Amino acid sequence: MSPKIHFPNFPALFKNHPDAIAAAFCALLVLLGWLALNAGWIGLALLILPIAYVVGGFESARDGLTTLWKERELDVDLLMIVAALGAATLGLWQRDYYQIIDGAVLILIFAVSGALEGYAMQRTERSIRGLMSLTSDTARVMQLGIEQIVPISELKIGDLVILKPGELVPTDGLVIEGFSTLNQASITGESMPVEKTVGDEVFAGTINCYGALRIEIHQPPESSLIQRVIRLVEQAQTESPPSQQLIEKFERSYAKAIVIVGVLLATLPPFVLGWDWSITIYRALIFLVVASPCALMAAIMPTLLSGIANGARQGILFKSGATLELMGRVKAIAFDKTGTLTIGKPKVVQIVTAETSEEVLLEVAAALESLSEHPIGIAIVQAAKEKGLQWREGLNVQAHAGQGITGEIEDRIAVVGNGIFVQKLMKSDAIELEQHCYKLEKEGKTVIWVGYAGSVLGIIAVADTVRPGASQAIAHLRHLGIRQIVMLTGDNQRTAQSIAQNLGIDLVYADLLPEDKVYVVQQLQKQYQTVAMVGDGINDAPALAQASVGIAMGVTGSDVALETADVVLMADRLEKLASAIELGRRSQVIVKQNIIFALSFVAVLVIANFVGGITLPIGVIGHEGSTVLVTLSGLRLLRNR
Repeated sequence: MSPKIHFPNFPALFKNHPDAIAAAFCALLVLLGWLALNAGWIGLALLILPIAYVVGGFESARDGLTTLWKERELDVDLLMIVAALGAATLGLWQRDYYQIIDGAVLILIFAVSGALEGYAMQRTERSIRGLMSLTSDTARVMQLGIEQIVPISELKIGDLVILKPGELVPTDGLVIEGFSTLNQASITGESMPVEKTVGDEVFAGTINCYGALRIEIHQPPESSLIQRVIRLVEQAQTESPPSQQLIEKFERSYAKAIVIVGVLLATLPPFVLGWDWSITIYRALIFLVVASPCALMAAIMPTLLSGIANGARQGILFKSGATLELMGRVKAIAFDKTGTLTIGKPKVVQIVTAETSEEVLLEVAAALESLSEHPIGIAIVQAAKEKGLQWREGLNVQAHAGQGITGEIEDRIAVVGNGIFVQKLMKSDAIELEQHCYKLEKEGKTVIWVGYAGSVLGIIAVADTVRPGASQAIAHLRHLGIRQIVMLTGDNQRTAQSIAQNLGIDLVYADLLPEDKVYVVQQLQKQYQTVAMVGDGINDAPALAQASVGIAMGVTGSDVALETADVVLMADRLEKLASAIELGRRSQVIVKQNIIFALSFVAVLVIANFVGGITLPIGVIGHEGSTVLVTLSGLRLLRNR
């Protein structure tokens, strides 16, 4: 099965990002204007370049003016437009039309940066639609002794819902009649189907395996567990990350400072230093150009985008630049168990025989279980096939709810089930096997007894198995200095503790519902600030959304987990977590280096403007050169260490 990851093509990019179209069109117009100017067609150049200004700078101008009007704040968008228009005005005044090109290039760089950032930061909304697909639109209810199909919205407390084998549970309720097993991995993360009988609660979105149930609705459908999951995902995804707020605040403060200084430089020197007004305006305009934050802005996004590309080559999909940045700050990681740290499918892990061989025991068990669709039965049949065994299917096979399955093989009674059931039918005690059974169950394994022709043949231990490389991945994370690693699961404490011990995880939270996982992540965030959550199922979606960084398994992960998460491990390789953290940390280092270089270069150009008397073209070259150097520095993250 291939990972459920689809990279957008360029037509889709342009369709979903009109700012990318504007940037591309602006680049074409700037090129045409430059060619026209070089050919001596000044009139044509003066016709084309203003269009480039409008196309490339419209969004920035609108955003900048909106911010100025509504929030009384100056931001980088408006500063960039002022600098570009100043260059154009000066170019027209001095008839140096190449200065108009300089302004157009400034706008183009900013437009391209905005388009890339908009694409990298976009978050999909399909997760909610994926969650909604787990809910049924109708339910089969019993009204006046007649079965009727009614919309979920019409259900009310006290209604009786009939649930047949293979059907999706329409809403939360209590079982009042019947016995069955339910696959509720999508909600609680439990790897094994759970037996449900009178008095037990069932959840909307889970699947009834084989028995018929009658359930009574005990709460409104909108209060069901799956609906709470949906609301939790919505709430967590609408919260703006603190880093984004900090960047916006810095941009506005920087722009405000530059504009204030620029105004002072354009007005005070004639009175204080006796400068000529034309020289004063010229120097002030150069200041706006060289101090504009293009290099500063390029210090971040090219680096993060390079890290995203590097991660993609390694099978790590970062959905945004902010995610890569946050990944480098992770101090604690919470893992889902089933399907993340483990394979998520039961497997025969041990066989203990009494008076026969393993092959005979498996043949008897497979003869009955081959007619069953229960995951444990499938695991037993698979183990028999792997040994190359052949068997006759049992006759008169009957399932006994909550106990096991019986049948006939060569006119002799065979039975597979729990210890009490098998020993009772075989009229045989197996004290030594009971000791083995107790030990295996203490380790969190499910034990199946097998009897045939009046004798107990032995026991089969079935368990979910640890994902290959999981223990090495945990060890590597500890080596990187991750301060806390925890396991979150809907499974019971005994099973979870057994898995955690094998992996070297000390802190385990078991018997959790999706909202419980969210609470644990919140508590970890209070203690460690930046927390990552790794999961694969619908039940993990709220915790993935709540975490500072949500990480999903690409192959086994549900669509909802994939869309909710910030990072996807496309090949389900947990060892790539360490690579993702290392990429995040490298990105932080490079971003800091770039910011220092960009600010230092701005300082050098500003000083040179007033001490060395540089010209506007030199200022633009210095400005653009620093932007290129910072961008190239960010591309270092494309290389693997």
